Amino acid sequence: MVLVVLGLDALDPELVDSESHQHLTLNSHHSIDTINSVEGEPSTHELWPTIITGLKPQEHGLVLDDGVAWENPFFRAGSSLADYLLPSGLQTRIGAWLLNNTEADAFRTPATYYSENNLPTVFDGRESAAIGIPNYVVDPDSEDREHMLRRNMGDFFKRDPDAQGGHTSADLATFYEQCMEMAMIRIARARRSLRSRQYELVFAYTSGLDLIGHVSHSHPARQQRAYSELDEFVGELRTDMSETDELLLVSDHGLQDGVHTNEAMVSCTSESIIENIESVLDVKAAVKNELASNAHTDSTDSSTTGTDITDSEEVREQLEDLGYM
Repeated sequence: MVLVVLGLDALDPELVDSESHQHLTLNSHHSIDTINSVEGEPSTHELWPTIITGLKPQEHGLVLDDGVAWENPFFRAGSSLADYLLPSGLQTRIGAWLLNNTEADAFRTPATYYSENNLPTVFDGRESAAIGIPNYVVDPDSEDREHMLRRNMGDFFKRDPDAQGGHTSADLATFYEQCMEMAMIRIARARRSLRSRQYELVFAYTSGLDLIGHVSHSHPARQQRAYSELDEFVGELRTDMSETDELLLVSDHGLQDGVHTNEAMVSCTSESIIENIESVLDVKAAVKNELASNAHTDSTDSSTTGTDITDSEEVREQLEDLGYM
């Protein structure tokens, strides 16, 4: 058995339905509570560490400070000085400028942070693949194409504290295509890890839906199109699953009218896995319980993956040629 967890940033329970999005809702789905940051709304920076540890942001320590993720090494050196010299609103604007005009990234805390601070994670003691999870970076010296695209968006996605949703885009159509490419890349990497049959847990994350939602508030049809395309991507992943594999989707918050909402969601191929998940704090325990109750099988037999090995190799080579792997 392999448990695949897809972290779909900003997947909103009010924007999905079982008829139109059968792969986003799976066999069972429901909304869950999330946690607000100091900015008054849920924060990606804080919540994915919460999801993988089961700890509140104040407990795992990766928190926003006046709207800026000062834990990033690029920002940390100036954070103490900023606290003394700058009003909080100006700190937020400086943080936005830094993220727009430098290569700094607020979500690049290394995975070693957790062991160094005695923080338990969902990956402990398991053969696992962690793919693109914010603030759980397995190899800080490398990046995949989603991260590269996000880091180099420039005018396609600019932070603007005065704009609805906090961001603007100079070319929404091109930006949309980049975001969907990002989602495709991460799901392709999850499929590759699943096909390998080397892992008990495959946990992959993509931010495409969140990014689109921040700038498409005046174009709701575009946001709905993103949901439909993402539903297709998840459906393609399901063709790689064996009868004993399970798929869990989880979000950190919802997103409507360009703004994060206080409802996240989970969906799963097995209702029993998510029946006790009431908030983002409960996801880790649900995953650990499922892994503890089911044995992992290490097999490369194509009959267990639903995909011919030769076809898998061809897909892998094509993705590598495109820079996705």
